[in-house]
Amino acid sequence: MVEYITGILALIGVLSLFCQWLGWKLRLPAILPLLLCGLLLGPGLGILKPDAIFGELLFPLISLGVAIILFEGSLTLNFKEIKDYGRMVTHLVTIGMVVTWVAISLATHYFMHFDWALALLFGALVVVTGPTVIVPMLRSVRPKSQLASVLRWEGIVIDPIGAVLAVLVFEYIAASQDATSHILMSFASILALGFGAGAAMGYLIGWVLRRDLLPHYLRNTAVLTVMLGTFVGSNLLQEESGLLTVTVMGIWLANMRGVDIADILEFKETLTVLMISALFILLAARLDSSAMMDLGWGAIGVLAVAMLVARPISVWLSGIGTNLSTADKWFLSWVAPRGIVAAAISSLFAIKLEELGVSGAEKIVPMVFLIIIGTVVIQSLTAGRWARFLKVKAGSVQGILFFGASAFSREMAKLLKAKNIKVMLADTNWDNIRLARMDNIPVYFGNPASEHAETYLDLTGIGRVLVLSPYRQLNPLVSFHFQDYFGSEKVFGLNNMEGTSARHQASEAYKKRLCLFGEGVTYAKIASQMARGGILKSTTLRESFTLVEFFRRYGESVLPLVYLQGDKLRIVTAGCEIPATGIELISLIPVEAQQYAREQQEKEALDKAKAEQEQAERDAFARLAQQEQTAPDMAMASSADVGEKSNGQ
Repeated sequence: MVEYITGILALIGVLSLFCQWLGWKLRLPAILPLLLCGLLLGPGLGILKPDAIFGELLFPLISLGVAIILFEGSLTLNFKEIKDYGRMVTHLVTIGMVVTWVAISLATHYFMHFDWALALLFGALVVVTGPTVIVPMLRSVRPKSQLASVLRWEGIVIDPIGAVLAVLVFEYIAASQDATSHILMSFASILALGFGAGAAMGYLIGWVLRRDLLPHYLRNTAVLTVMLGTFVGSNLLQEESGLLTVTVMGIWLANMRGVDIADILEFKETLTVLMISALFILLAARLDSSAMMDLGWGAIGVLAVAMLVARPISVWLSGIGTNLSTADKWFLSWVAPRGIVAAAISSLFAIKLEELGVSGAEKIVPMVFLIIIGTVVIQSLTAGRWARFLKVKAGSVQGILFFGASAFSREMAKLLKAKNIKVMLADTNWDNIRLARMDNIPVYFGNPASEHAETYLDLTGIGRVLVLSPYRQLNPLVSFHFQDYFGSEKVFGLNNMEGTSARHQASEAYKKRLCLFGEGVTYAKIASQMARGGILKSTTLRESFTLVEFFRRYGESVLPLVYLQGDKLRIVTAGCEIPATGIELISLIPVEAQQYAREQQEKEALDKAKAEQEQAERDAFARLAQQEQTAPDMAMASSADVGEKSNGQ
């Protein structure tokens, strides 16, 4: 039996990884492969029976997993940043969420005959979308930049807000089942402990982190351990208060000044990916296939209301006062897939409510899974066609992500931004990021190939990646990551492999992409030229000043970088042929080239002055010759006049 359980756990881990990879490869939400895997192993083949395998440990495992998911989600809710997401996002996560909650709750009550409390809980559970389902869909559909940003940030922000709403509704239902005390008194104690203990523990952890009282290697482990301890302790003091406590704790920590939670958030996200994947397979395996079939047409009616009534109304009300077009609103009205958070929380709540003897609780999980399957499958298959029909798909993506925010990258990004090309600078060096922010350039602080970047790095409008950093160990990771994302022909790097030992040599496939700006151009060469006073310059090439004349003016040391041809941005690489005219060329002009250009201009000025002087001398000589030629004629004319006068007399 021990070997069997060990084998099942290992199988879940391997399948979780495979499902995540499959979702990434197919550009689909990973929730679909995970769901199919769980259904196949559980109801399908009968291999995985979570209740039989884990027994009494199943409920604690799910509880701790949901606590981690809620805490990680709440760490992303920074109230100061919500206003930066735009009016539409703010409206969607407030007005839109309430409209969706009310509409789905009404449909659930009347179509499924749930009592009002259970209908309100179900409505709260399915208001969240979530980045885990939105981001893969956006990669596939590629709507225009503004719409992609709205959907992406809505999914990120509504996750913790919707979770708080669901937890509050659940706490009220749980309190109403307590026959030994008044409902309002029990609910008030849950709220008091949840908000009070959550805020206190959030402040305590933030205070410890802000004063660096923990070594760096213990920070993540300490936060996770304290969070789980707080969850358990809160439940011991007041039953069912733990989820609210850890959610408030995460929100408090996210909004506390002077606390850097970037490393903690990345660690929690890595843990959450593993936790979510394993949990979802287990939860899907617990589903009774007949339970979903028994839901009847009422469940289809609820799904229809969620997709065709609740979402459009929430979008159109939220869009009042925004600059979104009618087509934009219709597109947003169709895209709102539900995610893994709803599945995990609903499963936990269903187990607890069944223990409390709440009638109809057994239908919550099948209903939530039906909403998830319906929204993800239907919208994944149709969103692309809908975007094309509405003409809201992004055109040719011209934006550039720079990995490395050195002085060269910042100057290049400023020039391109002035040409209305979207740019984004990513770096793990805070000083570089700070200087880029001072130049008002969009930035991402951290590793752009990390799990955190998967959710929070806004790549809308970005179509290519230039690896311009000195980090030799990190550059290949970033390159391969974005080659999988954009395609190998869209990712270029500098050739920084010279002088590396045999054990650190890169693969031939990677070396082929190290052709940026020409053969043998390295980060050290560019950094050296910038440090010595090199500048970036934009030059328009036309018939009167061609590429040949450009090189004649600046010499061979000038380094062409990119050029604009119409509305297309082209990257200069080794072997690339640059058009002679009709482009706007951006180049790095080293000090030598600047001096050479000055000498050429001075020489041209001297030559021009000399030519003008020679021309003036020639003109003067010509005038003198003309005067000498016309003098005798004038003399003869005067004599003839005198003769005529004499004869007349």
